[in-house]
Amino acid sequence: MSRERLAGLLRAAFAAALAADLLALLAGSATGHLFAKPLLMPLLAAYAAVRGAPRLLLAALAFGWGGDVFLLVDAEWAFLAGMGSFAAGHVCYLLLFGRARTSPLLGACYAAVLVAAVALLWPSLPADLRVPVAGYSLLLTATAYRASGLGPVAATGGALFLLSDTLIATGVADWPQPPVPDFWIMLTYGAAQYLLVTGVLRPSSAARPHPTGPVAAPSPPGRPRS
Repeated sequence: MSRERLAGLLRAAFAAALAADLLALLAGSATGHLFAKPLLMPLLAAYAAVRGAPRLLLAALAFGWGGDVFLLVDAEWAFLAGMGSFAAGHVCYLLLFGRARTSPLLGACYAAVLVAAVALLWPSLPADLRVPVAGYSLLLTATAYRASGLGPVAATGGALFLLSDTLIATGVADWPQPPVPDFWIMLTYGAAQYLLVTGVLRPSSAARPHPTGPVAAPSPPGRPRS
């Protein structure tokens, strides 16, 4: 089987797993969600690996998988562990995006969104989660901003990641939620990770960063929430 054929099959499998997870959430099936969610990032990572993804991208997806699994457990320690795993994934993304050019104006807009979100959420968050959530929000916003340097596809992925995790944070803060909030969280998260992967792998992206050292070497073939 050619690499192109295998990559296409893995991408279709990721899309099918995401669709199954979204349908399970709409149907209120905890079992379906428990089965489908952990499949997402491994399938996406396998697709990326077949496409010759840099190791930092695969590491970001692996940390995303860890966050996905931890957040399946309804406990504060699991929430903190999941947030920590996602934070490590954002560090990987930031290292990967490091040399891409970005707009200072967009950076100022993201900074304003970060300050406003933390200020509004702070009083409603449990006291022991305020500092961790604020620190994670900084990494998340930085990822969304730096992703814009790879072009509109990755920029959209970064913005959707920010939206997905903001929905989680508002739920933790007991703010009013849309109907079936986990559906919207997973929809935006799955799309975010796929678009970030696509933005990194697009060979035609003029803004694609040119990593050096260990990031440049392709990995051999072979990450939401709620």
